[in-house]
Amino acid sequence: MKKTTLLIGGIMVMSCASQQQKIVYPETAKVDTVDVYFGTQVPDPYRWLENDTSSATAAWVAAENQVTNDYLSKIPFREQLLKRLTELANYEKIGTPFKKHGKYYFYKNDGLQNQSVLYVQDTLDGEPRVFLDPNKLSDDGTVALTGLSFSKDGKYAAYTISRSGSDWSEVFVMDVATGQLLEDHIEWAKFAGPSWRGDGFYYSAYDAPKKGKEFSNVNENHKVYYHKLGEPQSADKLVYQNPAFPKRFYSAGTSEDERILFFYEAGAGRGNNLFMQNLTKPDSKIVQLTTDFEYSYSPIEVIGDKMYLYTNYGAPKGRVMVADIDKPLLANWTELVPESEAVLSGSQVIGNKLFLTYDKDASNHAYVYDLDGKLMQEINLPSLGSVGFSGDKDDKECFFGFTSFTTPGTVYKYDVDKNSYELYRAPKVNFNADDFVTQQIFFTSKDGTKVPMFLTHKKGLKKDGSNPVFLYGYGGFNVSLNPGFTTSRIPFLENGGIYAQVNLRGGGEYGEAWHVAGTKMQKQNVFDDFIAAAEYLITDKYTNSNKIAIVGGSNGGLLVGACMTQRPELFKVAIPQVGVLDMLRYHKFTIGWNWASDYGTSEESKEMFEYLKAYSPLHNLKPGTTYPATLITTADHDDRVVPAHSFKFAAMLQACNDGTNPTLIRIDSKAGHGAGKPMAKVLEEQADTYGFIMYNLGMKPKL
Repeated sequence: MKKTTLLIGGIMVMSCASQQQKIVYPETAKVDTVDVYFGTQVPDPYRWLENDTSSATAAWVAAENQVTNDYLSKIPFREQLLKRLTELANYEKIGTPFKKHGKYYFYKNDGLQNQSVLYVQDTLDGEPRVFLDPNKLSDDGTVALTGLSFSKDGKYAAYTISRSGSDWSEVFVMDVATGQLLEDHIEWAKFAGPSWRGDGFYYSAYDAPKKGKEFSNVNENHKVYYHKLGEPQSADKLVYQNPAFPKRFYSAGTSEDERILFFYEAGAGRGNNLFMQNLTKPDSKIVQLTTDFEYSYSPIEVIGDKMYLYTNYGAPKGRVMVADIDKPLLANWTELVPESEAVLSGSQVIGNKLFLTYDKDASNHAYVYDLDGKLMQEINLPSLGSVGFSGDKDDKECFFGFTSFTTPGTVYKYDVDKNSYELYRAPKVNFNADDFVTQQIFFTSKDGTKVPMFLTHKKGLKKDGSNPVFLYGYGGFNVSLNPGFTTSRIPFLENGGIYAQVNLRGGGEYGEAWHVAGTKMQKQNVFDDFIAAAEYLITDKYTNSNKIAIVGGSNGGLLVGACMTQRPELFKVAIPQVGVLDMLRYHKFTIGWNWASDYGTSEESKEMFEYLKAYSPLHNLKPGTTYPATLITTADHDDRVVPAHSFKFAAMLQACNDGTNPTLIRIDSKAGHGAGKPMAKVLEEQADTYGFIMYNLGMKPKL
């Protein structure tokens, strides 16, 4: 049963910010909408805000943004903070080079370019020249280059773009020699880039969505197509679809030699199923290799008649297996590199060697194996941090990028034979890394589980219980939070702040068991871990509850929303970014159904509904409560976590908050879930977010 009636009038609430700014929030209409789950009635008074194309929603967005912008503009150091953040970001950023058809390619941003530019050079010490500049694809930098794939003969490059941060992709094809675009153009592609075979490529797409609902309607019936160069998209061959399961993902990728076509099926569990087709045999059938969605299966490389594969089937922390092309079923796979105590987080073949990356307590460690699975050597990385390798199976050269909390992305050239590396390119950032230190501590969560946390701060920090803390977490979907660098944290750190990054259950830091321990009916473990992190920092005299800001995005936005509603007195500031905040209806928009493997849904059982409702941030706001100073962030083109989550949460929070602290929502335009956002927008959001945090933590930064 569901009924909807628009009520006359609305709500108006008043508040005073921590710095005595009086805020008059917009009136937000309420509707008499009630959903019934297993006999329980659940009101949804702000359901109308789910209509992202209505004039009423647009007016509400404009009014909320005006209130937010007025507040942020009055932060006394906001402009100096933006200036400092801009200065810090204005350094040359160069990506790890990759070699294709005898030439070297790399991404570079001169400093403040909205999008990084793809360059090519004939030799490592040759003169770079622009290969593709996405900044020329729009006037405001909102078109991002999201993928690149070269044809086997090297004549063509297919690349994908995203507009305004959307997950929707378009594919274009360029003549590599001339730089000229071909007429080929693919629309409504999603979640799978082009993979070449001969004079065309495979890609995945949905049917064109209903006009006006491109960014909110459910995505169903993912299909794999083959596009032949020179033909219109309407003539593309449908290669694979599965109408029996419209809410699954299907994608295809060829081996480097184009002999084997792999198909991936995902969206029905924590992992995926793997299929293959031997393209060297006429009329060969697609063969299903695996049948269990609870595990991950992915090819690493095809060499000769062997397939090298990664899986966590039978090995929760991951292992490498090998199979014969003619006997490809999972039952015939044999173990090559067994599971270890560390988590296998990366695998590739470079120069006919296996390069394996493992996570040990959330930091990367790298090893080289031969193709028979024998360990050759460990690569001793510069420090605790994160690494990414670049190279193909026949390359004689190997590069890796390295970063840590205080080390910007740095590129090294690695010599496999000598097991040594040399600096290739290092950025110059306007700060002194030697002034800061990173430590890893382990604290005890509510149920006795030991949880790791990285703390980065100035050297000589005094544990007097008064230090400002930026507490960050994610805790979901098997995602690991490894060390990484961003200039946005520097002003906070320079002014005595502590950046705390917690490796919560639900992530992949300790393998599949760690992941599962933070899913479905165990999701509360994630929130307990985060709360315990804050309590540890208070008990151990790093800070106090009036100095803690909690921040997280997407699933991390859910984390912030749940913790601020469960323990509002524990935190001074909350920043839920593009968050999943309505746990009863998340699966009804775009690809939300894909998150059911981690969350469960409100419709699958009475027990699951009650569990979700018990922590759903939207449904646990209580009138008259003192909630932390809150800045909710979202964007109009977010088709991953639709902005309705943030809209409804903001309206309810403004109605429930007792007026002690500000409750604001920042709604970006021509932006999405975060990826591909132009530098100008990134810097504005950083200044607003950190300005709000520092202001409400009572900091008076020297900038």
